[in-house]
Amino acid sequence: MANIIASPTRYIQGKGELKNLCKHAELLGTKLFILTSKSGRSRVEPSIAEGMKETSCTAHYEVFNGECCDTEINRLKEIYLSSGCDLIVGIGGGKIHDTAKAIGYYTKTPVVIVPTIASTDAPCSALSVIYSDDGVFDRYLFLPASPNMVLVDTDVVSKAPLRLLVSGMGDALATYFEARACQRSNATNCVGGKTTFAAMALARLCYDTLISDGVKAALAVKNNVCTKAVENIIEANTYLSGIGFESGGLAGAHAIHNGLTALEETHALYHGEKVAFGTLVQLVLENAPDEEIDEVVNFCMDVGLPTTLADLGVKEPDEKRLMEVATLAAAPSDTLGNMPFEVTPETVYAAILAADAIGNYYKGE
Repeated sequence: MANIIASPTRYIQGKGELKNLCKHAELLGTKLFILTSKSGRSRVEPSIAEGMKETSCTAHYEVFNGECCDTEINRLKEIYLSSGCDLIVGIGGGKIHDTAKAIGYYTKTPVVIVPTIASTDAPCSALSVIYSDDGVFDRYLFLPASPNMVLVDTDVVSKAPLRLLVSGMGDALATYFEARACQRSNATNCVGGKTTFAAMALARLCYDTLISDGVKAALAVKNNVCTKAVENIIEANTYLSGIGFESGGLAGAHAIHNGLTALEETHALYHGEKVAFGTLVQLVLENAPDEEIDEVVNFCMDVGLPTTLADLGVKEPDEKRLMEVATLAAAPSDTLGNMPFEVTPETVYAAILAADAIGNYYKGE
């Protein structure tokens, strides 16, 4: 089997780039079907409209209803097909991105992704995570290609709530450890090949950037400024993690996240917050060195990511419910099978409790 690495055709990141969206988009189409939230439209439309004056582009805005599920994808697909547009633009967060990519896939239309937050690594990936109408993980929709273009305006992203940037760090935190597990097991990555040296290097750079700049970036955003550290973390959360996870592969952390969606109280948390705890669970499964666990736990605590079940809103965990989480995480259709050893619901259950105990230990509880 070949080694394969995947990426968007073009990645654009810089201050004020939103106003250049139409100029860049003209490479792909001129009739933009822009998917965004109702509140998001009011924030981005002025900049887009300003830049549109210098192009031949037009824009049709459509409101996203909040869940990347088959019902919403099918609703928007029909609206797109009747709109006369020739390019799909997803502006917002991860679920908008995944929905836009799915519509592009089903309609064979080019896709531009414009993150307004850096809360997940969804923008660059050839993947949509599909949930039920009620927000429970359903399946991965693997796509034949990454988005045609990803455009990141760091002025916009840095003004988003700090918790969203930190959530993105939680998602990115898993990238290196999952890619490493897939490399050790010789697992197939998300684009149907084996891990390349380039993917591993990007995954490791992603982790190193989090450790070196994560706290500095969080403090800067907390104080409403965009520094070089913030720009580095935006790139790590969006591009390095996006390429690293997809071309490196998924393993334990994201499977644990998917299992946690079975607990209703975790629905209030962001994707990356649950992935961060899933990373700790994966390290426990691997019996990782103390130094590695120490660095990960301290990083999470420093930037405000969950390290315990209580942090996830699970105040009174019981064996039955946690076994449901473990069983869902260890399902044959998920990615725990990419770990370089056998994993069962029982070992996942034990690792969840042990990770929770480690988190409480570091908190002094």
